[in-house]
Amino acid sequence: MPHRAKPLYTGSIMKVDRRNLLATLAFAGAFTDLEAAPADEIHDSLYIPKVHHVEDRKFLHDFMETYSFVDLITASPTLRITHIPCFMNRTQGDYGTIYGHIARNNQQIKAFDNSQQAVIVFRGPEGYISPTWYVKHDRAVPTWNFGVVHASGKLRPITDKPELHALLAKLISKNEDYRNTGYDFSKLPDSYINGMLGGIVGFEMNIELLEGKFKLGQEHNEGDRAGILEHLKKEKPLPSLYDLTAAFYAAHPVPPPKA
Repeated sequence: MPHRAKPLYTGSIMKVDRRNLLATLAFAGAFTDLEAAPADEIHDSLYIPKVHHVEDRKFLHDFMETYSFVDLITASPTLRITHIPCFMNRTQGDYGTIYGHIARNNQQIKAFDNSQQAVIVFRGPEGYISPTWYVKHDRAVPTWNFGVVHASGKLRPITDKPELHALLAKLISKNEDYRNTGYDFSKLPDSYINGMLGGIVGFEMNIELLEGKFKLGQEHNEGDRAGILEHLKKEKPLPSLYDLTAAFYAAHPVPPPKA
């Protein structure tokens, strides 16, 4: 979205707002620097204090496979975020490879050019931490604990139908197998599958940078950590997908079909 600075003049006589002019020039300079950066350079995508930085690759991969409904973020030609399921091959590339797909009508497919940086965010549970849970809470403030993994790389488009079919089958299998539903994607007729494949574009992203941020109170003493665990265990869980779906259906009833 283009930056819109406040007008530098009013009426027919220009009145320069010096502070606004400097801010505008600084903003433009920042974008010039970004455009001058090497296209193949991968940048850190978030701030991580050392105490919250996790590099244990198995731990990160386990987390990514558990919380595999992700935010796919690209910045060019415009900022775009798509929320999708994905799956990962742990052993491919330096840090693993992520696969997924989006709708062909989604303008984010313009970023599937195997040249610009994308970030895929794996987001785990989060929650408010009260200072009253600590052994000494008279000098403590509330905080929010969470875990996230950011995977950065470049997106290669997958449009070949056999390759796209295999991607979709693997994604469905990952989520059906542990639910034991008995659903068999392979039994669907080719005429139906081919029509569906025409509406999506797949992607493959070799992970070039893997960032794990886990702010879970690990820097606190043993007594505080015990208090965190004790109270989190008693916390009322957030509404489930069932709760959200039921509430939405109740608030937005579908009108009866016309006779």
